[in-house]
Amino acid sequence: MAHATRARAIAVLGTGSDVGKSLVVAGLCRLLHRAGIRVAPFKAQNMSLNSFVTSEGGEIGRAQALQAEACGLAPHVDMNPILLKPESDARAQVVVQGKVHSTLDAQAYFSRGRNSTLFQAVRSSYERLAAHSDVIVIEGAGSAAEVNLRDRDLVNWATVELADARVVLVGDIDRGGVFAQVIGTLDLITPEERARVCGLVINKFRGDRALFADGVRFLHERTGIPVLGVLPFLRDLTLDQEDSLGVEARHQAAFADDRVNIAVLLLPHMSNFTDFNLLIQEADVALRYVATPAEAAGADAVIIPGSKSTLADLAYLRAKGFDAVVRDHVHRGRELLGICGGYQMLGSRIADPDGVETGGQATGLELLQIDTIMMPEKITGQVDASALHLQDEGPVSVRGYVIHMGRTDSGPHRPCFHLHRNAVQSTDQFHGGGPDGGSLDGAVREDGLVWGTYLHGLFDRPEFRRTWLNRLRRRKGLVPVERARSQQVNDTQRHVLDRWADHVEQHLDLTPIWTILRSQTGR
Repeated sequence: MAHATRARAIAVLGTGSDVGKSLVVAGLCRLLHRAGIRVAPFKAQNMSLNSFVTSEGGEIGRAQALQAEACGLAPHVDMNPILLKPESDARAQVVVQGKVHSTLDAQAYFSRGRNSTLFQAVRSSYERLAAHSDVIVIEGAGSAAEVNLRDRDLVNWATVELADARVVLVGDIDRGGVFAQVIGTLDLITPEERARVCGLVINKFRGDRALFADGVRFLHERTGIPVLGVLPFLRDLTLDQEDSLGVEARHQAAFADDRVNIAVLLLPHMSNFTDFNLLIQEADVALRYVATPAEAAGADAVIIPGSKSTLADLAYLRAKGFDAVVRDHVHRGRELLGICGGYQMLGSRIADPDGVETGGQATGLELLQIDTIMMPEKITGQVDASALHLQDEGPVSVRGYVIHMGRTDSGPHRPCFHLHRNAVQSTDQFHGGGPDGGSLDGAVREDGLVWGTYLHGLFDRPEFRRTWLNRLRRRKGLVPVERARSQQVNDTQRHVLDRWADHVEQHLDLTPIWTILRSQTGR
């Protein structure tokens, strides 16, 4: 049933997962924002390990943070009221309006349906957003034709009906079978749902689009729905993605003697891989995600990234032989960094007495003399900090965020960062005390080769990124690079959203969408 709200809505649904819904939403949001329309993104339910922490300390999907930026808004938990963070193939942590709600298996989650408190959260978040916006751009999840979950679905047609939205259906030609994708989806949805579809988008096209002109005509004639356009695959697009699907294929740079070679261990439950997006853009960096020990050969620095299941991923690293690899790496005088779950793995012991993950305890990699206890309370917040372990390079500031469920005793080690006062919720969970009443984070070994931190987004600030890279360059015998080069990377990144919006505007006929929204908003 539609609700009387001020905002009008357009929904972007897909023929499947990873067809490009998130970026199509971001492009539409940017175009509407540039037209002076108050627009906000909304995804009722997101399944992703790539999350973002809002200024209030709430947790949402990274894609909605990007879409908020496209709208000129600060990210807010109402933009993604339900976030599912998989802990195994059948179980996920459920985050509701930014806070941990429960951990459920799939059957228990989907048995709750639309009469549950979960859908009440979806409804209340949507209505708050709609009360302060002219337009809401909704993103669906997975396929628009999940017929087995139709009566329990919270994110596709349930949200479309809540918002009384018209729908754009996106198919991915890059994976093949786009005619079956689109026509099969339209055949499986109900006549009422199909009547809401105002246009089709064929995404990720490679090659000569003229060769697909017959395909466009066929789809229009077969479905009666206009094809808004064919979006060519845009190379070198460096916008944050929703999850790590195919990340190992996207970033497999060849190591070289004249670059800083960085290996990120590809964990089964890797989270927040966007920590490394700007590192990848540096001209003097070769970064690759490695799935086998052999692929890490030649790395100047190895990074163990964040993990949603630290104990399980630690066992995985041991089974693959990475424990011996990282020990040998450090023995050769090369740097090892652990972030969040990776930081916990570097220590002596990880205990999980309350069963936050799998329960029990495990011996860590024993490269730092630290102990971690998993805690039921999730620590989240945005952070302003100063680096303490790079002081020989001069003062360096950091801005990032924390999101973890463990308390770590730093043992005899020096901390890595001073978190400024009021920078993070529950700062008492961090060790020690800073000079202004703030907290201390992380631990660094005396030789500086092994260090770990809970801070995500470390490398987003050009000052810290370049200072750390130059330390690696000196160790390798390379001349340091001026900070201006890293600043240029950030400056270029600021224009990527507009580049993508221009691409969407150039290749799609958005007239039907603008006509619908203009008639609804009066603009």
